[in-house]
Amino acid sequence: MSTAGRIKNATILVQDARIVAIGADIDVPAGIQVINANGNIVTPGLIASATYLGLVEVGSSLDTDDRSASSEGLGASFDVRYGLNFNSVLIPIARADGLTHAVVMPSGSSQTPFAGIGALINAGTGNDLLEEPGIAMFAGIDGPSSSKPGQSRSAEWIVLRRALSEARALQDRGSGSEPDPEVPLRRADLEALGPVLDGSMPLVIRTQRESDVRQAVELSVDFGIRVILYQADEAWRVAELLAKHKVPVILDPMANLPRRFDNIGARLEAAAILHRAGVPLALHSWEFQMSHNAGQELRQAAGIGIANGLPWEAALESLTAGAARIWGIEDHIGKLETGMIADLVIWSGDPFEMTTRPLTVMVDGYAVPLETRQTRLRDRYMPLIRGTN
Repeated sequence: MSTAGRIKNATILVQDARIVAIGADIDVPAGIQVINANGNIVTPGLIASATYLGLVEVGSSLDTDDRSASSEGLGASFDVRYGLNFNSVLIPIARADGLTHAVVMPSGSSQTPFAGIGALINAGTGNDLLEEPGIAMFAGIDGPSSSKPGQSRSAEWIVLRRALSEARALQDRGSGSEPDPEVPLRRADLEALGPVLDGSMPLVIRTQRESDVRQAVELSVDFGIRVILYQADEAWRVAELLAKHKVPVILDPMANLPRRFDNIGARLEAAAILHRAGVPLALHSWEFQMSHNAGQELRQAAGIGIANGLPWEAALESLTAGAARIWGIEDHIGKLETGMIADLVIWSGDPFEMTTRPLTVMVDGYAVPLETRQTRLRDRYMPLIRGTN
């Protein structure tokens, strides 16, 4: 694949971690290692736009769950980068399913509606799991719930707006000034909102209901900030509005049954509707799989989207170049194009068919091992099992 579409019988020449040539008639210099794709599909490495990879190992074991700061007095300044575990056994599993990059996000903090700051990770084999800290600020608007009895949806929007206003006022007053004591956020949290206000960091708002989607668009206009919607199962109802204001949506194409009244309008055609309207689109899988089987479930989500009207090429883009544009990293990853980092996958078949598997995964120009803890256990015990039959 390339920005021009599909290339048959293509050669991709990689040198010093980058693609230096791509096309149907490329001369390969002598002495260069050759990986023969044997006519199989080659795509950019997949980008997961909403995960807990590196933060959660076993959800039921609190010592392996670093998603939130709900009891530490932190709000917008909570940053997941410090809790990333590059030895997580879940990252090789995602990598073996074709995932080369992922946005890791916080799940919550003690300061509603802010969850904290996310990071971009590189799923290669080195110890430098963290590729880009501060990829986005995360917040959630969902009104009353069993975990927040009495919480008002209006209050969440008011707190969010007041926090942004006070963060801007604090910037204007200078570093030696004190925050407004009536704003229920600490100085560190207000300062953490500075990159959101100056446009260097997007604000990701997790919400569902159409009315909240409209409020998010209004917020982006009023403050002149980049807003990305996450989940947003009812976003399809205002697809034209989102396209007009270029507000991206990170959507689960498998969401079609309402778990709450907030997403009673969830439907399987949502991804196709948003794509047809021209809304920037990335995909994610359902929450349980945001660390376990993150790569496989992401591919399945894309396949469900395709089965319900999302074009194949659009599904691939939502996991590669489209996701990279949403996160502002399109200058170096997400495409098979000269000058880009060589993150690519050779597939045994259609990547959105669940029987397909990666044959080769390349990260930063190097083919990485596809061995996982599961494959090691298989190789260790399968001969013993077969020997007893």
